[in-house]
Amino acid sequence: MKVLIVGSGGRESCLVWKVKQSPLVDEIYIAPGNAGTALLGRNLDIKADDLQSLLGFAKTEKVDLTVVGPEIPLVAGIVDLFEQEGLKVFGPRKDLARLEGSKVFAKELMKKYGVPTADFKVFSKASEAKDYIRKKEAPLVVKADGLAAGKGVVVCKTSDEAFAAVDLIMVEKQFGSSGEKIVIEDCLEGQEASILVFSDGETIVPLVSSQDHKRVFDSDQGPNTGGMGAYSPAPIVNKDVFDKIITEVFKPLIFGLKKEQKIFKGILYAGLMIKDNQMNVLEFNVRFGDPETQAVLPKLKTDLVEVILAIVGGRLSTVNLEWDERFCVCVVLASGGYPGSYRKGKAISGLESLRNCRDIFIFHAGTKQDSQGNFLTDGGRVLNVVGLADTIEETQAKVYKAIENISFENMHYRKDIANKALKFLAR
Repeated sequence: MKVLIVGSGGRESCLVWKVKQSPLVDEIYIAPGNAGTALLGRNLDIKADDLQSLLGFAKTEKVDLTVVGPEIPLVAGIVDLFEQEGLKVFGPRKDLARLEGSKVFAKELMKKYGVPTADFKVFSKASEAKDYIRKKEAPLVVKADGLAAGKGVVVCKTSDEAFAAVDLIMVEKQFGSSGEKIVIEDCLEGQEASILVFSDGETIVPLVSSQDHKRVFDSDQGPNTGGMGAYSPAPIVNKDVFDKIITEVFKPLIFGLKKEQKIFKGILYAGLMIKDNQMNVLEFNVRFGDPETQAVLPKLKTDLVEVILAIVGGRLSTVNLEWDERFCVCVVLASGGYPGSYRKGKAISGLESLRNCRDIFIFHAGTKQDSQGNFLTDGGRVLNVVGLADTIEETQAKVYKAIENISFENMHYRKDIANKALKFLAR
């Protein structure tokens, strides 16, 4: 079969790598892809948000299955468009992609279905938001309603920081129309973790837990990014917490939607704050996380394509996932200046030396090749270095040892990915 994967980041590199392992797949197309995906399939000169061109290609080439990586085409309605043409596509329809596309929509649904989340209030005027902040005690979290590439959430330790966040989003319009409304919510304490589940609207099949690292610098310092690394599983998500998340988060939401004849098909990601075995939902995403995917899929033994086809066909109840029991750690190598401004076109060296390293995987993100075949930087998050091993200590050491072989000008990365797991297990 022919598979089209939409997107260009580390998540898509990992998806291509996993899909290629399926005996069902003959050809893989990636739109637009990166230098790493070009090694495994055929990159297309089509942007991920160019829905009509994607549809035209899928129809012309008789693509059997389309897997959508990023959120923008999902929120724009790519699934509705493809389904109207009788094409198989993996992801939720536009109305439910709003779970990620609108934080207001997601928070109001959580309230409606009794999903645990922080207290919140919605504002469409900056002056009213500031009046509310004056009455509340910091810390607070200010969130742009719409999509902001993972950067539209500001954790404010003081009221002044909250005022500044309101101005940034609503007055300066840092995120454009995504900031026409904001959510202000209570700041929760604890550790963050991510749980992803497959769903066909009738059945929920969870994936193993993971923990992302959003802040750009060690010890969770600096601004938010799209994600600087992840590991799986997250020890803080013990069996009791895991079961509680499925029972109190995913079932009320997905089955509540079903009662309203709204069928969620695809993958649903819950970002959670966990403390003392209690959890609250921070956000929902309606696609594979990045970089969580790079820490989870290497552990999946089951054929991913078979799982996706079962979801699209409404027969997820027939699927059982098998997992590698080892730990997985992913560290993101970023361009200097990210998540702010950065330069592209820097030569990357050392990748060849890791080609035959056992249980070490390199998933490209912001990369391209020059006419001589050399790899160059082409984005903020450049590479994902991923490893598998029996213990979290061994896995962490293995990944950071591999990173020593790679270099490009102004490369930076967090040195503490998975330290939280080590501290938790040492308690």
